[in-house]
Amino acid sequence: MSQQSPFIHKNRQTLSLSLDSPLLQSCMRRNDPTALILDYTRAMMGFLLFNPSPASMLMIGLGGGSVPKYCHQHLPKVDITTVEINPEVIALRDEFLIPADSERFRVICADGVAFVAQAQQRYDVLMVDGFTGEGQPEALCSRVFYDACKAALSVEGMLVVNLHAEMPRCGELTQRIERCFGGHAVAVATDDGDNCVVLAGSGPAFARCRLAFEDRWGALSAAHQQTLGACSSRIERGLIRRYPPV
Repeated sequence: MSQQSPFIHKNRQTLSLSLDSPLLQSCMRRNDPTALILDYTRAMMGFLLFNPSPASMLMIGLGGGSVPKYCHQHLPKVDITTVEINPEVIALRDEFLIPADSERFRVICADGVAFVAQAQQRYDVLMVDGFTGEGQPEALCSRVFYDACKAALSVEGMLVVNLHAEMPRCGELTQRIERCFGGHAVAVATDDGDNCVVLAGSGPAFARCRLAFEDRWGALSAAHQQTLGACSSRIERGLIRRYPPV
């Protein structure tokens, strides 16, 4: 995968990151560093409706670390590994107030495709958010990669993939993920329409979430409910379409 130098954009309210492109990769609110500002980052947290307390998480792509920071803050029992191929991005971790490596949090400089293929453990959540300035690298979109992701998940683990909605192949990639997981997947459009987040996992986990959606939503913390906001209803509608009432 090609590597590009990251650029930081600052104003009095926010700190943002991009990669030699107008596309914004990450954004941090200075007075609330763990808040999820970009729509797609909030949608990626939809896995909480399927598993509100995962034990382990692997994230491919660091950027400004928005999602790992949020999970570190609001899921204090989860073990978080983030893999980033670009050392220049990792070098900015202090600028974006990404936590230091610890017993339950670490950032690894490595190729995400190879890391997943050689995974030494199984993860409850595997999140894929790897982009260059031109979009998603081909290696992070292949059936081989998605199969490796599935193999790296625990029995009822969840794959969460951020896709750029304006890419011509977005629909094709969504279907590829669905086929990999036997149809057990939900695609969620973000509020701004720029991204599509696909959540995929096991049939039993999806069926249980469909049947007890309101209870699961009500059991989430106020912080998670605020984060998920409107995208939760889109997830519910996607589950109803996938598992219509009998």
